[in-house]
Amino acid sequence: MAEPMLDVLIVGGGPVGLFLGCLLAKRGLSFRVLERRGSPGQHSRAIGIHPPALEAFREVGLTEPLLAEGLPITRGMVMGENGPLGELGFGTASAEFPFILSLPQRDTEAVLRRRLAGLAPGAFCAGVDVLKLREVADCIHVTACENGRPLELRARYVIGADGWRSRVRKALGLSFPGHLYPDKYLMGDFPDTTPLGQTALVSLTGDGVVESFPLPGQGRRWVVHTGEQLWGNSSAQELTAMIEERTGLHVPAAECRMLSAFEVRRHRAPRMVCGRAVLIGDAAHVVSPIGGQGMNLGWLDAAALAPLLQGSLEGRRVDWPRFERRRLRSAAIATRQAELNMAAGRPAGARAQRWRERLIEKVLLSPTAEPLLAKAFTMRWL
Repeated sequence: MAEPMLDVLIVGGGPVGLFLGCLLAKRGLSFRVLERRGSPGQHSRAIGIHPPALEAFREVGLTEPLLAEGLPITRGMVMGENGPLGELGFGTASAEFPFILSLPQRDTEAVLRRRLAGLAPGAFCAGVDVLKLREVADCIHVTACENGRPLELRARYVIGADGWRSRVRKALGLSFPGHLYPDKYLMGDFPDTTPLGQTALVSLTGDGVVESFPLPGQGRRWVVHTGEQLWGNSSAQELTAMIEERTGLHVPAAECRMLSAFEVRRHRAPRMVCGRAVLIGDAAHVVSPIGGQGMNLGWLDAAALAPLLQGSLEGRRVDWPRFERRRLRSAAIATRQAELNMAAGRPAGARAQRWRERLIEKVLLSPTAEPLLAKAFTMRWL
Protein backbone atom coordinates (compact mmCIF):
# COMPACT_ATOMS: atom_id res chain seq x y z
CA MET A 1 0.00 0.00 0.00
CA ALA A 2 1.33 3.45 -0.94
CA GLU A 3 1.97 5.80 1.95
CA PRO A 4 0.36 9.27 2.23
CA MET A 5 1.48 11.98 -0.16
CA LEU A 6 4.50 13.97 1.05
CA ASP A 7 5.44 17.47 0.03
CA VAL A 8 9.10 16.52 -0.49
CA LEU A 9 11.13 13.35 -0.48
CA ILE A 10 14.88 13.86 0.05
CA VAL A 11 17.06 11.01 -1.18
CA GLY A 12 20.37 11.06 0.66
CA GLY A 13 20.92 11.62 4.36
CA GLY A 14 24.39 13.08 4.25
CA PRO A 15 25.20 16.67 5.27
CA VAL A 16 23.33 18.26 2.35
CA GLY A 17 20.15 16.20 2.65
CA LEU A 18 20.06 16.65 6.42
CA PHE A 19 20.36 20.43 6.15
CA LEU A 20 17.60 20.59 3.53
CA GLY A 21 15.43 18.54 5.86
CA CYS A 22 15.98 21.06 8.66
CA LEU A 23 15.05 23.90 6.31
CA LEU A 24 11.84 22.17 5.22
CA ALA A 25 10.91 21.36 8.81
CA LYS A 26 11.16 25.04 9.75
CA ARG A 27 8.80 25.79 6.87
CA GLY A 28 6.20 23.29 8.05
CA LEU A 29 6.42 21.00 5.01
CA SER A 30 5.85 17.25 5.13
CA PHE A 31 8.95 15.31 4.09
CA ARG A 32 11.23 12.38 4.71
CA VAL A 33 14.98 11.98 4.36
CA LEU A 34 15.90 8.56 2.95
CA GLU A 35 19.42 7.32 3.68
CA ARG A 36 20.73 4.12 2.12
CA ARG A 37 23.29 3.51 4.90
CA GLY A 38 22.02 1.68 7.94
CA SER A 39 24.40 3.50 10.28
CA PRO A 40 26.39 6.75 10.14
CA GLY A 41 29.78 6.76 8.42
CA GLN A 42 32.84 7.07 10.67
CA HIS A 43 35.34 8.51 8.17
CA SER A 44 36.33 12.10 8.98
CA ARG A 45 36.15 13.10 5.26
CA ALA A 46 35.46 16.83 4.63
CA ILE A 47 36.44 19.14 7.48
CA GLY A 48 35.90 22.76 6.37
CA ILE A 49 32.71 24.75 7.05
CA HIS A 50 32.87 28.17 5.37
CA PRO A 51 31.28 31.48 6.47
CA PRO A 52 28.39 31.44 3.94
CA ALA A 53 27.31 28.04 5.25
CA LEU A 54 27.55 29.18 8.87
CA GLU A 55 25.32 32.14 7.96
CA ALA A 56 22.78 29.84 6.26
CA PHE A 57 22.75 27.47 9.24
CA ARG A 58 21.54 30.22 11.53
CA GLU A 59 18.01 29.95 10.06
CA VAL A 60 17.55 26.49 11.60
CA GLY A 61 19.57 26.88 14.79
CA LEU A 62 22.64 24.96 13.64
CA THR A 63 25.32 27.63 13.80
CA GLU A 64 25.90 27.65 17.55
CA PRO A 65 26.00 23.84 17.96
CA LEU A 66 28.54 23.58 15.13
CA LEU A 67 30.67 26.38 16.56
CA ALA A 68 30.66 24.58 19.90
CA GLU A 69 31.97 21.38 18.29
CA GLY A 70 34.40 22.83 15.75
CA LEU A 71 37.73 24.66 15.74
CA PRO A 72 38.12 28.00 13.90
CA ILE A 73 41.00 28.17 11.41
CA THR A 74 41.89 31.85 11.53
CA ARG A 75 44.72 32.05 9.01
CA GLY A 76 46.91 30.12 6.62
CA MET A 77 50.70 30.14 6.40
CA VAL A 78 52.34 29.57 3.01
CA MET A 79 55.84 28.11 2.92
CA GLY A 80 58.27 27.77 0.04
CA GLU A 81 61.36 25.60 -0.35
CA ASN A 82 63.48 27.95 1.74
CA GLY A 83 61.09 29.54 4.19
CA PRO A 84 57.83 31.50 4.62
CA LEU A 85 56.23 33.22 1.63
CA GLY A 86 53.52 34.94 3.66
CA GLU A 87 50.27 34.49 5.52
CA LEU A 88 46.63 34.65 4.53
CA GLY A 89 44.27 35.92 7.22
CA PHE A 90 40.50 35.43 7.01
CA GLY A 91 39.54 38.51 9.03
CA THR A 92 38.49 40.53 5.98
CA ALA A 93 36.29 37.75 4.56
CA SER A 94 33.48 37.89 7.12
CA ALA A 95 32.73 40.25 9.98
CA GLU A 96 30.78 37.60 11.90
CA PHE A 97 32.80 34.50 11.00
CA PRO A 98 36.39 35.54 10.19
CA PHE A 99 37.53 31.91 9.91
CA ILE A 100 36.89 28.51 8.37
CA LEU A 101 35.43 26.12 10.93
CA SER A 102 37.24 22.79 11.13
CA LEU A 103 35.01 19.85 12.02
CA PRO A 104 35.18 16.27 10.65
CA GLN A 105 32.19 15.39 8.48
CA ARG A 106 31.07 12.56 10.77
CA ASP A 107 30.73 15.08 13.61
CA THR A 108 29.03 17.63 11.38
CA GLU A 109 26.49 15.01 10.31
CA ALA A 110 25.86 14.06 13.94
CA VAL A 111 25.00 17.68 14.78
CA LEU A 112 22.70 17.88 11.74
CA ARG A 113 20.95 14.61 12.61
CA ARG A 114 20.30 15.75 16.17
CA ARG A 115 18.86 19.04 14.95
CA LEU A 116 16.65 17.32 12.37
CA ALA A 117 15.37 14.90 15.01
CA GLY A 118 14.43 17.87 17.19
CA LEU A 119 12.65 19.69 14.37
CA ALA A 120 10.95 16.69 12.72
CA PRO A 121 11.03 13.49 14.78
CA GLY A 122 10.87 10.40 12.59
CA ALA A 123 11.63 12.20 9.34
CA PHE A 124 15.04 10.55 8.94
CA CYS A 125 14.80 7.01 7.59
CA ALA A 126 17.96 4.87 7.51
CA GLY A 127 18.40 1.69 5.49
CA VAL A 128 16.20 2.81 2.60
CA ASP A 129 17.44 2.13 -0.93
CA VAL A 130 15.67 4.01 -3.75
CA LEU A 131 15.15 1.81 -6.80
CA LYS A 132 12.90 3.65 -9.25
CA LEU A 133 11.15 6.98 -9.90
CA ARG A 134 8.00 7.51 -11.94
CA GLU A 135 6.59 11.00 -12.43
CA VAL A 136 2.86 11.50 -13.03
CA ALA A 137 0.87 14.71 -13.39
CA ASP A 138 1.04 15.99 -9.82
CA CYS A 139 3.70 13.91 -8.04
CA ILE A 140 6.51 11.38 -8.28
CA HIS A 141 6.05 7.74 -7.30
CA VAL A 142 9.15 6.28 -5.66
CA THR A 143 9.82 2.57 -5.40
CA ALA A 144 12.27 1.75 -2.62
CA CYS A 145 13.43 -1.06 -0.38
CA GLU A 146 13.58 -0.57 3.40
CA ASN A 147 15.74 -3.20 5.09
CA GLY A 148 14.59 -5.76 2.53
CA ARG A 149 10.92 -4.71 2.61
CA PRO A 150 9.32 -3.13 -0.51
CA LEU A 151 8.26 0.46 0.02
CA GLU A 152 6.14 2.75 -2.17
CA LEU A 153 6.24 6.51 -1.58
CA ARG A 154 4.70 9.55 -3.24
CA ALA A 155 5.84 13.15 -3.09
CA ARG A 156 5.19 16.42 -4.88
CA TYR A 157 8.96 16.82 -5.27
CA VAL A 158 11.92 14.46 -5.04
CA ILE A 159 15.35 15.90 -4.23
CA GLY A 160 18.48 13.97 -5.13
CA ALA A 161 21.10 14.71 -2.47
CA ASP A 162 22.61 11.26 -2.76
CA GLY A 163 26.16 11.98 -3.84
CA TRP A 164 28.13 11.68 -7.04
CA ARG A 165 26.86 8.14 -7.71
CA SER A 166 23.29 9.48 -7.39
CA ARG A 167 20.51 6.93 -7.90
CA VAL A 168 18.10 9.82 -8.51
CA ARG A 169 20.22 11.27 -11.31
CA LYS A 170 20.54 7.88 -12.95
CA ALA A 171 16.80 7.27 -12.64
CA LEU A 172 16.21 10.59 -14.40
CA GLY A 173 18.48 9.50 -17.25
CA LEU A 174 20.78 12.50 -16.87
CA SER A 175 24.38 12.28 -17.97
CA PHE A 176 27.25 13.31 -15.69
CA PRO A 177 30.08 14.45 -17.93
CA GLY A 178 33.47 15.12 -16.39
CA HIS A 179 36.91 13.65 -15.99
CA LEU A 180 39.50 12.35 -13.57
CA TYR A 181 42.53 14.57 -12.94
CA PRO A 182 46.02 13.07 -12.88
CA ASP A 183 46.58 14.39 -9.34
CA LYS A 184 46.70 11.86 -6.50
CA TYR A 185 46.82 12.59 -2.79
CA LEU A 186 47.42 10.79 0.48
CA MET A 187 45.95 12.18 3.70
CA GLY A 188 45.91 11.28 7.35
CA ASP A 189 44.72 12.59 10.71
CA PHE A 190 47.20 12.70 13.60
CA PRO A 191 47.71 14.39 16.96
CA ASP A 192 48.95 17.94 16.45
CA THR A 193 52.65 18.00 17.27
CA THR A 194 53.28 21.37 15.58
CA PRO A 195 53.35 24.86 17.11
CA LEU A 196 50.84 26.08 14.49
CA GLY A 197 47.73 26.12 16.70
CA GLN A 198 44.72 27.38 14.68
CA THR A 199 46.85 28.12 11.62
CA ALA A 200 46.64 26.06 8.43
CA LEU A 201 49.87 25.29 6.59
CA VAL A 202 50.43 25.12 2.84
CA SER A 203 53.96 24.06 1.97
CA LEU A 204 54.80 24.37 -1.73
CA THR A 205 57.72 22.19 -2.69
CA GLY A 206 59.17 20.93 -5.93
CA ASP A 207 57.97 17.43 -5.05
CA GLY A 208 54.38 18.61 -4.56
CA VAL A 209 52.27 20.40 -2.00
CA VAL A 210 51.85 19.46 1.64
CA GLU A 211 48.75 20.89 3.34
CA SER A 212 47.94 20.76 7.02
CA PHE A 213 44.79 21.81 8.89
CA PRO A 214 44.03 21.85 12.62
CA LEU A 215 41.27 19.59 13.91
CA PRO A 216 39.21 19.74 17.12
CA GLY A 217 40.66 17.78 20.00
CA GLN A 218 44.26 18.83 19.33
CA GLY A 219 44.42 16.96 16.04
CA ARG A 220 45.79 17.87 12.63
CA ARG A 221 45.08 16.67 9.10
CA TRP A 222 47.91 16.28 6.62
CA VAL A 223 47.40 16.07 2.84
CA VAL A 224 50.30 15.28 0.49
CA HIS A 225 50.37 15.43 -3.31
CA THR A 226 51.91 12.14 -4.45
CA GLY A 227 52.30 13.00 -8.13
CA GLU A 228 50.38 10.78 -10.52
CA GLN A 229 50.77 7.67 -8.38
CA LEU A 230 47.89 6.67 -6.12
CA TRP A 231 49.25 5.42 -2.83
CA GLY A 232 46.31 3.12 -2.26
CA ASN A 233 48.32 0.65 -0.14
CA SER A 234 50.48 3.22 1.60
CA SER A 235 51.18 3.20 5.29
CA ALA A 236 51.14 6.01 7.83
CA GLN A 237 54.93 5.69 7.95
CA GLU A 238 55.18 6.46 4.23
CA LEU A 239 52.93 9.51 4.62
CA THR A 240 54.85 10.89 7.59
CA ALA A 241 58.15 10.29 5.80
CA MET A 242 56.98 12.45 2.88
CA ILE A 243 55.81 15.16 5.28
CA GLU A 244 59.17 15.23 7.07
CA GLU A 245 61.17 15.15 3.84
CA ARG A 246 59.25 18.10 2.36
CA THR A 247 58.62 20.24 5.45
CA GLY A 248 61.07 19.10 8.11
CA LEU A 249 58.17 18.50 10.51
CA HIS A 250 57.89 15.24 12.43
CA VAL A 251 54.47 13.58 12.62
CA PRO A 252 53.99 10.50 14.85
CA ALA A 253 53.07 7.72 12.40
CA ALA A 254 52.10 5.31 15.18
CA GLU A 255 49.34 7.69 16.30
CA CYS A 256 47.57 7.91 12.93
CA ARG A 257 43.78 8.17 13.40
CA MET A 258 42.76 7.96 9.73
CA LEU A 259 44.62 7.24 6.49
CA SER A 260 43.17 7.61 3.02
CA ALA A 261 44.40 7.91 -0.55
CA PHE A 262 42.16 9.74 -2.97
CA GLU A 263 41.82 10.75 -6.58
CA VAL A 264 40.38 14.02 -7.81
CA ARG A 265 37.60 14.40 -10.35
CA ARG A 266 35.11 16.91 -11.66
CA HIS A 267 31.59 16.33 -12.97
CA ARG A 268 28.55 18.45 -13.64
CA ALA A 269 25.05 17.40 -14.69
CA PRO A 270 23.57 19.30 -17.64
CA ARG A 271 20.50 20.07 -15.52
CA MET A 272 19.63 20.27 -11.84
CA VAL A 273 15.86 20.50 -12.32
CA CYS A 274 14.01 17.78 -14.22
CA GLY A 275 10.25 18.03 -13.84
CA ARG A 276 9.45 17.49 -10.16
CA ALA A 277 12.94 16.22 -9.36
CA VAL A 278 15.88 18.43 -8.35
CA LEU A 279 19.53 17.50 -7.90
CA ILE A 280 21.72 19.26 -5.32
CA GLY A 281 25.22 18.83 -3.94
CA ASP A 282 27.48 16.15 -5.38
CA ALA A 283 24.52 14.60 -7.19
CA ALA A 284 24.54 17.69 -9.43
CA HIS A 285 28.19 18.81 -9.41
CA VAL A 286 31.46 17.36 -8.16
CA VAL A 287 34.49 19.57 -7.62
CA SER A 288 37.95 18.76 -6.33
CA PRO A 289 38.07 18.50 -2.53
CA ILE A 290 41.25 20.60 -2.60
CA GLY A 291 39.96 23.86 -1.11
CA GLY A 292 37.06 22.16 0.71
CA GLN A 293 34.24 23.57 -1.42
CA GLY A 294 32.01 20.63 -2.39
CA MET A 295 30.07 20.14 0.85
CA ASN A 296 29.57 23.90 1.25
CA LEU A 297 28.32 24.19 -2.33
CA GLY A 298 25.69 21.57 -1.54
CA TRP A 299 24.56 23.43 1.57
CA LEU A 300 24.14 26.62 -0.43
CA ASP A 301 22.16 24.66 -3.04
CA ALA A 302 19.83 23.56 -0.24
CA ALA A 303 19.52 27.09 1.17
CA ALA A 304 18.52 28.42 -2.27
CA LEU A 305 16.14 25.52 -2.95
CA ALA A 306 14.09 25.43 0.27
CA PRO A 307 12.15 28.71 -0.26
CA LEU A 308 11.45 27.74 -3.88
CA LEU A 309 9.94 24.42 -2.81
CA GLN A 310 7.77 26.20 -0.27
CA GLY A 311 6.67 28.77 -2.82
CA SER A 312 5.79 26.18 -5.43
CA LEU A 313 3.83 24.06 -2.94
CA GLU A 314 1.91 27.16 -1.89
CA GLY A 315 0.96 27.83 -5.52
CA ARG A 316 3.41 30.62 -6.30
CA ARG A 317 5.28 30.80 -9.59
CA VAL A 318 8.91 29.69 -9.25
CA ASP A 319 11.70 30.57 -11.68
CA TRP A 320 13.38 27.17 -11.75
CA PRO A 321 15.67 28.00 -14.71
CA ARG A 322 17.13 30.93 -12.75
CA PHE A 323 17.82 28.69 -9.74
CA GLU A 324 19.53 26.17 -12.00
CA ARG A 325 21.65 28.78 -13.81
CA ARG A 326 22.86 30.40 -10.62
CA ARG A 327 23.76 27.18 -8.84
CA LEU A 328 25.52 25.67 -11.87
CA ARG A 329 27.41 28.94 -12.29
CA SER A 330 28.60 28.73 -8.67
CA ALA A 331 29.69 25.14 -9.28
CA ALA A 332 31.63 26.22 -12.38
CA ILE A 333 33.43 28.94 -10.40
CA ALA A 334 34.26 26.47 -7.61
CA THR A 335 35.59 23.99 -10.17
CA ARG A 336 37.88 26.61 -11.68
CA GLN A 337 39.18 27.70 -8.30
CA ALA A 338 39.85 24.09 -7.30
CA GLU A 339 41.78 23.58 -10.54
CA LEU A 340 43.94 26.61 -9.79
CA ASN A 341 44.57 25.32 -6.27
CA MET A 342 45.66 21.96 -7.65
CA ALA A 343 47.87 23.53 -10.30
CA ALA A 344 49.65 25.60 -7.64
CA GLY A 345 50.45 22.45 -5.67
CA ARG A 346 51.74 20.14 -8.40
CA PRO A 347 55.38 19.01 -8.54
CA ALA A 348 57.60 21.53 -10.34
CA GLY A 349 61.17 21.86 -11.53
CA ALA A 350 63.56 24.30 -9.88
CA ARG A 351 62.85 27.16 -12.29
CA ALA A 352 59.08 26.73 -12.21
CA GLN A 353 59.22 26.50 -8.42
CA ARG A 354 61.06 29.85 -8.20
CA TRP A 355 58.47 31.54 -10.43
CA ARG A 356 55.62 30.00 -8.44
CA GLU A 357 57.02 31.23 -5.15
CA ARG A 358 57.61 34.71 -6.54
CA LEU A 359 54.04 34.93 -7.88
CA ILE A 360 52.55 33.88 -4.55
CA GLU A 361 54.79 36.08 -2.39
CA LYS A 362 54.80 39.25 -4.51
CA VAL A 363 51.32 39.13 -6.06
CA LEU A 364 48.77 36.82 -4.43
CA LEU A 365 49.82 37.57 -0.85
CA SER A 366 50.40 41.27 -1.43
CA PRO A 367 48.36 43.74 0.68
CA THR A 368 46.20 44.52 -2.35
CA ALA A 369 45.37 40.97 -3.38
CA GLU A 370 45.20 39.28 0.03
CA PRO A 371 41.62 40.38 0.91
CA LEU A 372 40.37 39.10 -2.45
CA LEU A 373 42.20 35.82 -1.96
CA ALA A 374 40.73 35.48 1.53
CA LYS A 375 37.22 35.97 0.14
CA ALA A 376 37.87 33.34 -2.54
CA PHE A 377 39.11 30.76 -0.03
CA THR A 378 36.14 31.38 2.30
CA MET A 379 33.63 31.14 -0.58
CA ARG A 380 32.29 34.67 -0.26
CA TRP A 381 31.67 34.74 -4.04
CA LEU A 382 28.90 32.11 -3.70
